[in-house]
Amino acid sequence: MVNELVAGGFGKGNDLNQLNSPTYVFIDEDYFLYISDEQNHRVMKWTRSAKVVIIVAGGNGKRNDLKQLNHPQGMIVDHLGHIYVADRYNHRIMRWCEGEDEGEIVVGGNG
Repeated sequence: MVNELVAGGFGKGNDLNQLNSPTYVFIDEDYFLYISDEQNHRVMKWTRSAKVVIIVAGGNGKRNDLKQLNHPQGMIVDHLGHIYVADRYNHRIMRWCEGEDEGEIVVGGNG
């Protein structure tokens, strides 16, 4: 068995190569890795080679507007590339389209 670092590994922080309490992971059909970075209030996407990392949801603090998440938890990506995120402390499920600045509330509300 071979162990390989695929995300983070540069200490706790909020740079693109760092994580702060990663809680959930999801791998889509194209082998992109999505990680809920709970304490940075964002969802990150890693390419298969881990050379490109982008924020695909949140990352703008932990308030409750449509550009923000507050302790994101589980997530899933559908076949269209929409990212559904359980936004824990805002008591809602958000849908984000990659490349968009904000998501939309699918279920729930502000809490």
